[in-house]
Amino acid sequence: MFCNQCEQASEGTGCRDFGICGKNEDVQCLQETLLYGLKGMAAYAHHARRLGKSDEAVSAFMEEALFATMTNVNFDVPSLLEMVLDCGKQNLRVMQLLDEAHVEHFGQPEVKEVWIGTKAQPGILVSGHDMLDLWNLLKQVEGTDVLVYTHGEMLPAFMYPKLANHPNLAGHFGGAWQLQKKEFEVFGGAVMVTTNCIQEPKASYADRVFSNRTTAAPGVTRLTTDDFSAVIAKARELGPLEARDFGTMPVGFHHSVILSKADDILKAVQAGQISRFFVVGGCDGAEPGRNYYTEYAKNAPADAFILTLGCGKYRIMGHDYGTHLGLPRLMDMGQCNNAYGAIQVAAGLAQAAGCGVNDLPLSITLSWFEQKAVAVLLSLLHLGVKNIKIGPAAPAWMTPGVFKVLQDAYNLQLIGSDAKADMTRDLARV
Repeated sequence: MFCNQCEQASEGTGCRDFGICGKNEDVQCLQETLLYGLKGMAAYAHHARRLGKSDEAVSAFMEEALFATMTNVNFDVPSLLEMVLDCGKQNLRVMQLLDEAHVEHFGQPEVKEVWIGTKAQPGILVSGHDMLDLWNLLKQVEGTDVLVYTHGEMLPAFMYPKLANHPNLAGHFGGAWQLQKKEFEVFGGAVMVTTNCIQEPKASYADRVFSNRTTAAPGVTRLTTDDFSAVIAKARELGPLEARDFGTMPVGFHHSVILSKADDILKAVQAGQISRFFVVGGCDGAEPGRNYYTEYAKNAPADAFILTLGCGKYRIMGHDYGTHLGLPRLMDMGQCNNAYGAIQVAAGLAQAAGCGVNDLPLSITLSWFEQKAVAVLLSLLHLGVKNIKIGPAAPAWMTPGVFKVLQDAYNLQLIGSDAKADMTRDLARV
């Protein structure tokens, strides 16, 4: 336990055992879990609100939940656990709103082959998650020779027809967020970071990086409106990019696309043609332990499908998984913002099969890094999904007592040290 939120923190630094207020480590753990879940939900809610979607019930819950984390408000483990799971319920609603907003504004998602590279014209690289910022930028460069490229979690923009068909959206460049310092430097043009995940830039390229609204970093020009003229001017000043061609990759396996084939999928499962579905994704990071996800996916049998989302997909996309039953075995469902889609696929298949989600031949293995991953995990637990594996390590704020409660109720597990062995155990689980 560590708590320093009040004036009476032990020795003026922080309580490491029972605090003077009587709070124990499990209470602190649940309060922090609630706070991190709320932060993640706030990110999704922010995107949805910018697109005209909100829910007063969600806002009311956020107020109540924040109140419950204040000093001397709630020391009761069962009620805090209830509120943590309610956070998952509310986050599910927020992700639904965001999914609806994206479809309403940018069109019904489609599978799309995305070109990877840069052309010998002035260019702007857009990172982060905000599709509205990307659209506003595209409108402002329309009719010019300035091309726009997606980076990181902006790759799924190509599954929305309104964005994909814009003549100035040229392609994709780069991978997950933690590669920014290398990839932003190599890109050579202007860079706009719309939301998290931004890294403090190197001095060699900081003068051509822009952020917008909440997102900011030292040395970066922060914009506060939808006027991107400064970004466009910088791209023109820097001149044509180096021409590069790295091939293509498919995106766009939105839940509506996958569920349109639900009947065929279930028939294939019943006929023994599909052994299992694996959801492998989440947040990425630089730790070597994240190579686990690469090995785990590579060991999936040839008659299994892998659904991925979030920047964690870059851990598993560098391998040719081939096809099965005429479909690619690896299906990119989108951003971490699209986690709602993975839940909808599981729920839709369960409904069509007349069983519960936990009865499906489904394994969920998630990498976590920050608050949005916590919010998604809480949504899964709210729905009663069991046997989820998380990693590469347990959250540092998690106590043995709270983790045991989650293990007992949901069989929540940490990933092992041997990805192949974990895959074997998952395949054996009925």
